[in-house]
Amino acid sequence: MADMSLTWNLNGTGWADVVVTGQQAQVEVTASCITDAPEDLLTAVARVVLGEKETRAQFEAEPTAFRWIFYREGNAVWIRVLELPDGRKHDNAGIEIWSSWQTIETLGRSVIRCFDEVATKYGESGYRGKWTQHFPRSELEALRTAWHTNRHSEPT
Repeated sequence: MADMSLTWNLNGTGWADVVVTGQQAQVEVTASCITDAPEDLLTAVARVVLGEKETRAQFEAEPTAFRWIFYREGNAVWIRVLELPDGRKHDNAGIEIWSSWQTIETLGRSVIRCFDEVATKYGESGYRGKWTQHFPRSELEALRTAWHTNRHSEPT
């Protein structure tokens, strides 16, 4: 398992380019503000950090969709990103464009770091101006709390 990084760049009004890197592979996906993509990602990661075995998030890129699937096994998580021609389609209609095994610790840290950097770069009002929605502060703090709880409950 290797480190993972995630960057969220606001590109125009209501659009984000998201770059995910891990295990010597990188992919860029797009998210539109027509759905709650950042909130969905933060919530899905918090759920898997708290012990859920499988959870998902989806980014709409009009008409393409990018589906994130998280499978937890112990203190590790297999992350898959699928590109689908239509977000209503089954996983089987998608093409896997990135996957990686990560520790729960690494996944939580990388997503928290990503959104902390977004808040620093744009500020919460600047984020709203570019994304057209409020910064996902409550979802970020819920993930941070889950991640800290998980870190302190894992055996050393």
